[in-house]
Amino acid sequence: MSTPSTATEAPTTPQHPAGLGTVLLVIVTAYLMVGVDSTVVNVALPDIQQDLGFTRTGLSWVLNAYTLAFGGLLLLGGRVGDIIGRRRTLTTGVLLFAGSSLLGGLATDSAWLLAARALQGMGAALVAPSTLALITGTFPEGPRRHHALGIYSSTAGIGASVGLVLGGMLTSWASWRWALLINVPIGAVVAFALPRSVTETPRHAGRFDAAGALTGTAGMTSLVYAFIRVSEAGWSDTWALLGFSTAAALLAGFTLVESRAGQPIMPLRLLSDRNRAGGYLGVLLLPAGMFGAFYFLTLISQQVLHYSPLRAGFAFLPMTLAMFVTVRFVPRLLARTGAKPLLLTGMGLLVTAAAWLWRLEPGDGYASGLLGPLLLIGIGVGLSFMPLNATILARVEPREAGAASGLLQTLQWLGGTLGLSVLVTVFGTATRHASGTPAEILTEGSARAFGVGALIALAALLVSAFVITGRRGRTV
Repeated sequence: MSTPSTATEAPTTPQHPAGLGTVLLVIVTAYLMVGVDSTVVNVALPDIQQDLGFTRTGLSWVLNAYTLAFGGLLLLGGRVGDIIGRRRTLTTGVLLFAGSSLLGGLATDSAWLLAARALQGMGAALVAPSTLALITGTFPEGPRRHHALGIYSSTAGIGASVGLVLGGMLTSWASWRWALLINVPIGAVVAFALPRSVTETPRHAGRFDAAGALTGTAGMTSLVYAFIRVSEAGWSDTWALLGFSTAAALLAGFTLVESRAGQPIMPLRLLSDRNRAGGYLGVLLLPAGMFGAFYFLTLISQQVLHYSPLRAGFAFLPMTLAMFVTVRFVPRLLARTGAKPLLLTGMGLLVTAAAWLWRLEPGDGYASGLLGPLLLIGIGVGLSFMPLNATILARVEPREAGAASGLLQTLQWLGGTLGLSVLVTVFGTATRHASGTPAEILTEGSARAFGVGALIALAALLVSAFVITGRRGRTV
């Protein structure tokens, strides 16, 4: 049954530039928590396994429980913000995220930790679309919004890199529990600051699309689960095939429901614009190669170069710095050239980085084998994500900003999950009958995976070249 929401217009007051700076700081900090959490526990997994008695197979669910909840609930999280107010939704998500981080940090057994990680994913599903929708609704069109989107667009990649460093530091110097507990004080500060710095958005009269929420959430969850099973057991796994079949049926039903709903959770008209559809395809493909690269580069740095977890995290800092420097110039470049030249340049650099890694050999060191590709990835991502976000959110009606942001975040997260599962499958196929030392086998399999990553990046480049028109008036 659909439940009507209250139609209330929140008072809007113009923000002066200093106020907008504070708003951006609070919103980006909230989103940074989500980005950091995507990797902060990775380097702590061996310690978690030892302390809580996880099996080798069960340990992967420390990551998967979060992924399932986050990826499955993003569309619903975006629509909730449209109806009850995005600041309220963001505050609720931050409190849930911080509270579940506290529960996870205090966990005494595996089931407790997995439940906490699932709750973290639910909180993140409320946070991610609300942050992007608040930026779109708060910052006026033009240079200020371009600047805000540039900083926001780099946050996920920077957060993932910072998470590796922070996770290594906390695990080495204190305990794996602090990789979760660090979110508690940050979340408390953000939740305290939100009502004091961010103006609530109007609540748009409407009804929760219960049928769409059910089929969409279940379909996305089934799809994410199927990809997780593929990464663990291969494409022939019975549960993976069942997950894909279930996802196809549910998502077909979701499309049918949305085409008939008066107030859909995901308005299909969002895809009627050629540039926006191309942008959505781009944010699906871009992380598909990038997240997989992070995974294999982390393994290579620790198992081939024999770096400690802390040193492995610091090895990603050149990429982070390159990304951070690049995004500072993107808003001005976007105003001058439009989105398409930036996308073509950024995607081209990502293709080059993946092709470079494709040629990786066991004897290559950090400076000769990894540093160059990491710098290209940082610049390429910095040039690509913000123009894609701006293209997608251009001319979106305020009442649909949350839905548009939720779909963007959903495709971005699913893209990373899909890409990683494909690259892990390629790695497994290439190394199943390989001979040589463990370092040689890992490097050879990773190089094959990077080759497929190059093809994914090339597909994103072709979308930017032939689907997105790049007309100057088509971006935010």
